[in-house]
Amino acid sequence: MNFELSEEHLAVRDAARDFAHSELLPGVIERDSEAKFPKEQIKQMGELGFMGMMVDPKYNGGGMDTLSYVLAMEELSKIDASASVSMSVNNSLVCWGLEKYGTEDQKEKYLKRLATGEILGAFCLSEPEAGSDATSQRTEAKLEGDHYILNGTKNWITNGGTASVYLVIAQTDSSLGHKGISAFIVEKGWDGFVIGKKEDKLGIRGSDTHSLMFTDVKVPAENRIGDEGFGFRFAMETLNGGRIGIAAQALGIAAGAYEFSLAYSKERKAFGKPISQHQAIQFKLADMATTIEAARLLVYKAAILKDQGKDYAHASAMAKLYASQVAMDVTVEAVQVHGGYGYVKEYHVERLMRDAKITQIYEGTSEIQKIVISRGILK
Repeated sequence: MNFELSEEHLAVRDAARDFAHSELLPGVIERDSEAKFPKEQIKQMGELGFMGMMVDPKYNGGGMDTLSYVLAMEELSKIDASASVSMSVNNSLVCWGLEKYGTEDQKEKYLKRLATGEILGAFCLSEPEAGSDATSQRTEAKLEGDHYILNGTKNWITNGGTASVYLVIAQTDSSLGHKGISAFIVEKGWDGFVIGKKEDKLGIRGSDTHSLMFTDVKVPAENRIGDEGFGFRFAMETLNGGRIGIAAQALGIAAGAYEFSLAYSKERKAFGKPISQHQAIQFKLADMATTIEAARLLVYKAAILKDQGKDYAHASAMAKLYASQVAMDVTVEAVQVHGGYGYVKEYHVERLMRDAKITQIYEGTSEIQKIVISRGILK
């Protein structure tokens, strides 16, 4: 096994790190406090190629591998998880799904602009009564001639208010259960499509999270992705890749909290010496570094399996399960290392602790990841 990153991978990592510190770090505390979407920063990320990293260059993408994407996600998430989650959704849910299963016309019309960050995409699966249980979709799409009539509600939608293109999962034949679920491309501004208020969240407060309401929205039949009944498989396969992105985000949150703590421990003095020289703090830092490295290896493995064209479903679930727990554990310890200052916004770690919690929830809870893992190891 080769644990060395290539020169190309190192270049991607360093570019993301430089951008995070020069463009995301300034103002990140204010954006969090004001729940302000990082619009200008996301635009810059598109210009740098971060919003369509894995898309084929013929569709204006970077043509990079999943490991490159993971490296960039980690570095950006160390500083601003609100910005990185928009990148994650656009890359691994929207762009990947369209490139893998969309028609050439759909790719020409939507994917090319999504890959450059000219427009943002959103993935619409969760509903008030159908979050982790994706088979219980209440949103319906009924075929009428050359179009579908879409009705229903989606919630917890990342990029919900800022996206231009929405991949919507809906029932086309409820009598068929999960085989009656289909996927559609919906555009902002269509009659009957209403965006609800932005959610006031504990963490990733800059992220643009909304409920979406569809009332008799006319969706052209050519905007269906794949055949009728393909939607459930489309959603599940897309989420497998999405878990890698969220695992990388969790890894980045943990690594960011650790790096802030390491630097602080060398500056802060207690009892006449830097606290990094006290064994109690050294043990905390050692535990943080060890679990982060273990999470990193799981995330990298899932990414490499995906790049090799191998089954990566339970590997991505393992990475997401473990990295999200590490994010919570490390950020809590980071606040402890900082003491009273850890409870103050200026020192960043309280924000990272709040951001960490969502990584255990979206793309499926910990219990859902364990179901995916158990299926993988028992089959």
